[in-house]
Amino acid sequence: MANLKSLAKDTAIYGFSSIVGRFLNYLLVPLYTHYMPKASGDYGVSTNVYAYTALILVLLTFGMETTLFRFANDDKYKPDTVFSTAMGTVSMLTAIFLALVLGFIDPICVSLGYEAHPEYLQMMAIVVALDALQALPFSYLRFLKRPIRFASLKMLFILLNIGLNVLYFVWLGKTSVFYVFFINLACTGFITLFFIPGMFRIQWHFDGALLKQMLGYSWPILVLGIAGILNQVADKIIFPLAYPDEAEANVQLGVYGSCVKIAMIMAMITQAFRYAYEPIVFAKSKDGDKAEYYASAMKYFLIFTLLAFLCVVGWMPILQHVIGEEYREGLGVVPIVMAAEIMMGVYFNLSFWYKLIDKTIYGAWFSLAGCLVLFAVNIIFIPKYGYWACAWGGVAGYGTAMVLSYVIGQIKNPIPYPLKSIALYFLLTAVCYVPMVYTNQLLPAWGSVLVNTLIILLFVAYVIWRDLPLSGLPVVGRYFRK
Repeated sequence: MANLKSLAKDTAIYGFSSIVGRFLNYLLVPLYTHYMPKASGDYGVSTNVYAYTALILVLLTFGMETTLFRFANDDKYKPDTVFSTAMGTVSMLTAIFLALVLGFIDPICVSLGYEAHPEYLQMMAIVVALDALQALPFSYLRFLKRPIRFASLKMLFILLNIGLNVLYFVWLGKTSVFYVFFINLACTGFITLFFIPGMFRIQWHFDGALLKQMLGYSWPILVLGIAGILNQVADKIIFPLAYPDEAEANVQLGVYGSCVKIAMIMAMITQAFRYAYEPIVFAKSKDGDKAEYYASAMKYFLIFTLLAFLCVVGWMPILQHVIGEEYREGLGVVPIVMAAEIMMGVYFNLSFWYKLIDKTIYGAWFSLAGCLVLFAVNIIFIPKYGYWACAWGGVAGYGTAMVLSYVIGQIKNPIPYPLKSIALYFLLTAVCYVPMVYTNQLLPAWGSVLVNTLIILLFVAYVIWRDLPLSGLPVVGRYFRK
């Protein structure tokens, strides 16, 4: 029981720092879209460059974060030896990356369309290198069960980042994306300083034999990580390359990137669910009623995310003010991107069947299949449909991974998901969604929000009536009511 209490406490701290951090970063969206003019394309540049850095970070860490936990918990190895071996590997990869980027910065900038601003890529190359070097010390803090220090450093970065952005953009009146990258570099470098004293307390020992085993464990995780991050950022990378009007590409990507931020509310909800649910899944893996529990959890996850979907759509007349007025022409993609995020959440729920039987290679194949579909949709349709192809590409990519995981999972490790009940809630959501779209178009903001709130309350009332009877709330069925 003590271990479970400790697990719950640590999960809450890690989850709080991540969710709050994401929310505070979310607050930068109105700042950027109000102070960086749409016509400059600077917000599109930011969206594009950060997409590259997210992918490079996965490559540089090489799956070593998860690998660190696996081998540091093995009594055959000293934790410091595991850490120093992993850290040495990541440091070597990072040094090679930095040498290549800084040494060949001119041809890289030409190929990516940044020949006029090589400083953008130089700064972000250093940022992603520092992020890679921080990744393992952050993971080691988790291994050492130091969640307070972990969360404190994460929150310090966020607060410092927001403070400097307000200083430069609001008080000093800066409007260039240069300051976005510069501030990120300054904050990342500052946080890196906090890890230096701890590095001197490590008993450094690089074990070549151990590294061979670690690489054998980490490469499938790397493949899964690459596929997962590509599903999130590939559209932002492909867009400037596939859009026919090179001068307009960053402008349109800025519109898409800003509107997608509203849809990221769904991503925050999914992540909160993940932090709460993932430890429970593995803790219940030996229980006889685990299949019933997983099936019910899937249904209630979908009910919660569908409710969030309706809230975002229904309150769009208010939420649209998160982004600058000239960026709002792309708001139509928000429901589509949220649908893709829901599919990603379902895929996450479905993924436990292969994690519980130690067949994570299936996850790599499913994610790669989703990536291929996403790439195809973006490359084929961006020239004609612009950022709408990016939104639908996400639906197609996550939908592919979701369906493959469900179909093969029901063969390998079947779970009796309540498909009829789930389908009913999807139908109910569609019935609520249609009038919301029309009220947003036909009524003033206050009127549409009022009507849409009533529709949302009817949805909630139906959920309570059908699946959460008040008399059963303390023990909803055994875990949930079927």
